[in-house]
Amino acid sequence: MNIKEAKNEIRSAILAYFTRNEFGEYIIPIERQRPLFLMGPPGIGKTAIMEQVAQELGVGLVSYSMSHHTRQSALGLPFITTKVYNGKEYNVSEYTMSEIIASVYDMIEDTGLKEGILFLDEVNCVAETLAPAMLQFLQYKTFGRHQVPYGWIVVTAGNPPEYNNSVREMDIVTWDRLKRIDITPDYSVWKEYAVNIGVHPAITTYLDIKKDDFYQVESHANGKAFVTARGWVDLSSVIRIYEQRGFKVTENLIIQYLQEERIARDFAIYYELFNKYRADYQIDRILDGTMDSDVGLRAKQAGSDERLSLLGLLLDELSGQLQKVCFEEDALSELVPLLKETKGLIDGGLSAEDALKTQVDAVHAQIEVGKRASTLSPDRLHVLNRTIAILEEMQEPFRAGQTDAGDAFAAIKTDFSGRVAGLKEMAQQTGSRLSNLFKFCERMFGVDSNGDSREMTILVTELTLNSYSARFISRYGCDEYFEHDRQLLLSHRA
Repeated sequence: MNIKEAKNEIRSAILAYFTRNEFGEYIIPIERQRPLFLMGPPGIGKTAIMEQVAQELGVGLVSYSMSHHTRQSALGLPFITTKVYNGKEYNVSEYTMSEIIASVYDMIEDTGLKEGILFLDEVNCVAETLAPAMLQFLQYKTFGRHQVPYGWIVVTAGNPPEYNNSVREMDIVTWDRLKRIDITPDYSVWKEYAVNIGVHPAITTYLDIKKDDFYQVESHANGKAFVTARGWVDLSSVIRIYEQRGFKVTENLIIQYLQEERIARDFAIYYELFNKYRADYQIDRILDGTMDSDVGLRAKQAGSDERLSLLGLLLDELSGQLQKVCFEEDALSELVPLLKETKGLIDGGLSAEDALKTQVDAVHAQIEVGKRASTLSPDRLHVLNRTIAILEEMQEPFRAGQTDAGDAFAAIKTDFSGRVAGLKEMAQQTGSRLSNLFKFCERMFGVDSNGDSREMTILVTELTLNSYSARFISRYGCDEYFEHDRQLLLSHRA
């Protein structure tokens, strides 16, 4: 199955394991809750989907790569204790608590989360001395004499033997105690994920053209050559930073992430061409509806690959603005209960500056707990940091003595109202740019026999897949989107 299907399977299994009866006991007893085993090639996104599942379910996540562990770190260290049997004293060997089990208890203590996921990667690549203990753990959820805490689900992962020479075969007895999920690469599913995390448009448009380059692992005389989903995501991040810093993105850089010479070379050539399109086309002016006529003429005459690249540039620019509107909306929503609490603190005699600082500290604490529990998504982290920034901006007039302390909350309320008005203006401007993008595609790319061009189909599809654009359109509307989406639905039914 693909990674999206696997995520749904994992989520459903964990929810099933967490289901309790009327007495508060798990319906599936702990000893019969089979650990999940995700079998799939490296870099496909197994760890990423576990983070997503934990965040969506609001449970803790503790992750370990078992290939880095020794028998001692997994089982604990031996020590001698004294016990009495039949009235006679004996020296007995016991073990300290496993580092892995202890980290779960630490998570519970730090975050208060009684339920969670213990994710162990590369469990079929453990050291020889650890292999027997690992098999025991998969069967009984214990390391030494210490069991995984009640309420914590075990999920494991590993690579097929063709990808990793260190893989150890597990016997049927062990497999019969696991819930195995086999995962295969699927570009169309990854593309949906890529759109939402903002993977660089040069990467997504390149892979739209050359889908076979998405995932490859090949053996050569001098070793393995490979390209993985993880490699594309990490390359995207470094390209974004290089562009921001003005550094040159070279083939030498690209091959550090795409470790297959032909694909790295082809993408490097495409990236240079992509940047030429970025320089030639007036992206901001297209979105503002003020582009020069010669730009429009070039777009009309462009080949399919150039059109795809141009559309990627336009969508990337617009997506950033749609995301900004969504983040600002979320931050202002986050502020509403905080400002109500602030008013109570001010009415109770606290200064406005200290009352706002109390809220800043509370949000910081929320971030720390979320990070510790791995329940904080990047989007949520951004929103909380933006909330802190606004609260600190609200403090400034009180620090500078520019606001009368007797009218403190009225000033805070006025500040908040101004930000709401600013959000409405930002949303209106972004909506106009979204409409201009549709108008540009209508004029430049024409229509096909179904009433829409290939570019328009891609535009509507990507706006639908992107959580920010889907949310923006749902809240603020876009007549052009709804019209073309309707035409696409009709053409699919025909």
